[in-house]
Amino acid sequence: MALEEVLQAFKDGELELDEVLTRVRSHYFEDIGHTLIDHDRERRTGAGEVVFGSGKTPAQISDIIGHLVERECNVLVTRIEPEKYAALTGLPDDVHYHPASELLSWITKTPDTPPHTIAVVTAGTSDNSVAEEAALTAEFFGNRVKRINDVGVAGLHRLLSRLEDLRSARVLIVVAGMEGALPSVVGGLVDKPVIAVPTSVGYGAAFEGVAAMLGMLTSCASGVSVVNINNGFGAGFLANTINRL
Repeated sequence: MALEEVLQAFKDGELELDEVLTRVRSHYFEDIGHTLIDHDRERRTGAGEVVFGSGKTPAQISDIIGHLVERECNVLVTRIEPEKYAALTGLPDDVHYHPASELLSWITKTPDTPPHTIAVVTAGTSDNSVAEEAALTAEFFGNRVKRINDVGVAGLHRLLSRLEDLRSARVLIVVAGMEGALPSVVGGLVDKPVIAVPTSVGYGAAFEGVAAMLGMLTSCASGVSVVNINNGFGAGFLANTINRL
């Protein structure tokens, strides 16, 4: 029941004050014991709450999804390992699980599609899982995504062959491990925002992505911003926000 309907029912004497207060409170957030679900986030920020699956039990995740589905909210859960996904219960029949990116999604309300495209660019095949988290997150929010894979700086001609695709995007997500050089190269070729995503791909001196992150943070290319190591979701969410401006 919408807030206007709740207040009208109270005015008409159909609801008691305690019931009205409970319904008004649950319109903004819902206490399900282990979690407070933020039902008002979409109104405040333009995007509903996303569930971070890491650290939560299968029972907790199943419970959260069940309450979101009951309210007919689109559902996106990140960082769910295949073993944890297999232990979830009560999922809708048409839920989608993407094992490579460890994302679970369920869409009941189709979001608007912005007219522009987001490009997701990877340096190497080893970066694909993080890149897919970014791409699928952007697609969950209604964006059109162009994937440009395996175009790292070790073979720069591969990147230059996709120059038209790079420049046609409204915003670019560039995913790279090792020394993390690719975002700087892309930033010097396009006039659009570049979101750099360092990955934990690399040998010992890569420090599980720290070297790539520091290289991206000290990029000499203008217009490059950086999210945390392996944070494909954060990049996809930010790209969606930029694409809708």
